[in-house]
Amino acid sequence: MRTLEERMRALEDVEEIKQLKARYAAACDNNYDADAIAALFTQDAVWDGGSLGKAEGREKIRKFFRHAPGFFPFAIHNVMNPVIEVDGDRATAQWYLLQPATMAKENQAVWLSAAYRDDYVRVDGKWMFKHLKVMANFLTPYEAGWAKRRFV
Repeated sequence: MRTLEERMRALEDVEEIKQLKARYAAACDNNYDADAIAALFTQDAVWDGGSLGKAEGREKIRKFFRHAPGFFPFAIHNVMNPVIEVDGDRATAQWYLLQPATMAKENQAVWLSAAYRDDYVRVDGKWMFKHLKVMANFLTPYEAGWAKRRFV
């Protein structure tokens, strides 16, 4: 049986990871603020967006997100339903994403639905992303919806 102190630490860790994810979403929704996003990742982190792209290392993540507004000039990242597992200075999480967005090509309103699979590490007392993976369920035109057209 864990001590009260251990249980409190686990709750604090989960809350800190939720705040980290919220800062990530806010930076993405702030015109993909590349510097703010990169600061949330370890030096050797991986951002893996599947068909959206992949960047390995903090500087490549920063470079990747500098170009993101050229593809998605508007996005609202609604992240929800986290399942977070903490093991010492490492953690994993699964999240769902439902994102209204605008694709720059043809100024098209779209819906993006995905699942995140994240790995985190505590660095100097602060939780950071080690690996973030996006697994898209659909990216569909707003007008058509996912039942008629699952991917743009």
